[in-house]
Amino acid sequence: MARFPRRRSSALTSPKPRTRTAVVRREAPAAPAAATPAETTAARSQKDSLGRRLRRGGAKNVMVMSVAAGLVGTLAIPAYAFAPGTDGIQFGATAETQLTKAAPQDVEVAEDVIAAPLSEDSYDAVSGEEIRAAEEAARAAAEAEAARQAAAEEMASYAAAASEYTPAAVYGSADPASVFAVAQQYLGVPYVYGGATPAGFDCSGLVQYVYAQFGISLPHSSSAQGAAGTQISLSEAVPGDLVVMSGHIGFYAGNGMILHAPYEGTVVRTQPIWTSDYWIVRI
Repeated sequence: MARFPRRRSSALTSPKPRTRTAVVRREAPAAPAAATPAETTAARSQKDSLGRRLRRGGAKNVMVMSVAAGLVGTLAIPAYAFAPGTDGIQFGATAETQLTKAAPQDVEVAEDVIAAPLSEDSYDAVSGEEIRAAEEAARAAAEAEAARQAAAEEMASYAAAASEYTPAAVYGSADPASVFAVAQQYLGVPYVYGGATPAGFDCSGLVQYVYAQFGISLPHSSSAQGAAGTQISLSEAVPGDLVVMSGHIGFYAGNGMILHAPYEGTVVRTQPIWTSDYWIVRI
């Protein structure tokens, strides 16, 4: 028979909540029903299939891990590990490789073979000073050419004027004495470049004008006039013969003297021949 605790006075103890205890009954698991032979065979087959899949998956994982480890190991191997030099047949040298290691060979070249000449590229550097010098030379050449053309034009104008004033032949025989007598008439006429009239003479213009009065036409050129006559020795020279030198001409006046039109600023005059580089020509 159950005993119940005695109740205490509410004045002495505080009230406590009432608790209820639930009693849970556990039922024992029911025993499995006995499997039939067909169900037992299917379960065993399913279990074997699951085991095989697990084993295959494990084998694949092992294979993947092995391949990965091989790749890592291959990459980690230094390059010299693959250099030839071992005794394996895979490292054997080919015949072509052996030829490159052969001793030096002699090559014979035929005697008629000509070696090709070697050429090298080159360049020239021009300084600013050289450029300025070239420009100055070109400028000077242009000025000289302009001066030459101006002189030629002036000469042509004098020649045209001289042709208008060329006298008719008034004298007979052009012997040296007669020629020299006519030339003396023009002493004191001023020198004029290209002049061939009594208004002004240059050296060849004087000779041309004097001989024109004897009916002898000479070009207005000292070299051409010297070539128009016959060269004679100095011992044969008489007044009236021509004294010819490089770039100049005049009449021989005897005793080593010359009658001529010298240069700009002077007049027709007689003076000693100042050079030994001359020759005598007779027209």
